[in-house]
Amino acid sequence: MTKLFHVSDVHFGAEDPDAVAWFSACVAREKPDAVIMTGDLTMRATTKEFEAGGAWLRDLGVPVTLEVGNHDLPYYWDPIRRFFSPYSRYAAVEKMIEKPLEVDGITVIPLKTTARAQWRWNWSKGRVSTGSLRRALALIEAAPKGNLIFVAGHHPLIEGGTKGTAKTRRGDIALAALAGAGAHAVLSGHVHDPFDVPVERGQWTVRLIGAGTLSRRTRATPPSFNEIRVMGDRFETLVRTLSDEPSRAISETTRSGEGVPIG
Repeated sequence: MTKLFHVSDVHFGAEDPDAVAWFSACVAREKPDAVIMTGDLTMRATTKEFEAGGAWLRDLGVPVTLEVGNHDLPYYWDPIRRFFSPYSRYAAVEKMIEKPLEVDGITVIPLKTTARAQWRWNWSKGRVSTGSLRRALALIEAAPKGNLIFVAGHHPLIEGGTKGTAKTRRGDIALAALAGAGAHAVLSGHVHDPFDVPVERGQWTVRLIGAGTLSRRTRATPPSFNEIRVMGDRFETLVRTLSDEPSRAISETTRSGEGVPIG
């Protein structure tokens, strides 16, 4: 069995220290094959926050890929940095950002869903550019044939039924294209609550898998992350919470794209 930990929205600067330590202990004890971090590592995109988040990810001691979230860009009140040097504070995590991973027949593909500016007031919401989608599709095309394909971005491409929303522009277009390319799942964060829902596009089913948060900014779910178990031609998602309740499976899917909720 291959095990992946999917974590998101730690928000260093507003992190929950107990939840962060708990996650680290889970990694040390269970030794997942990789960690997929789907954005909002920081709260205000400061150098100090990136250094703290980068040290935490490196200390996990397993392969890590990191997506950029909307909180990882400089805020609106720092427009010069946001528009002209939005990535200048990323030095501590640069080697992890949008890093494709190959793990035991699984390919993890990055998909950028953030934007420096948008034609709407709320720039925290998602957007998939033509270039970002094109790069993701090219990486899928280059992946070893027969691999399980997980696409990782910060914003859900379409809404997953949570209280928080992503309202990702061009998200449905991207989802259809990724399904057509054979993606099995799209992993995201942003909404701070876990979900796993099957979405059909054409003759293919893609699972949209959202992770919760390890920050103090919880919503309907206590601090949590997802454990994704791959067993032969099947994979399942389990929610792991800091509370006393046990992990619960919320979906199972085959590599052929067939999936049904099981929890």
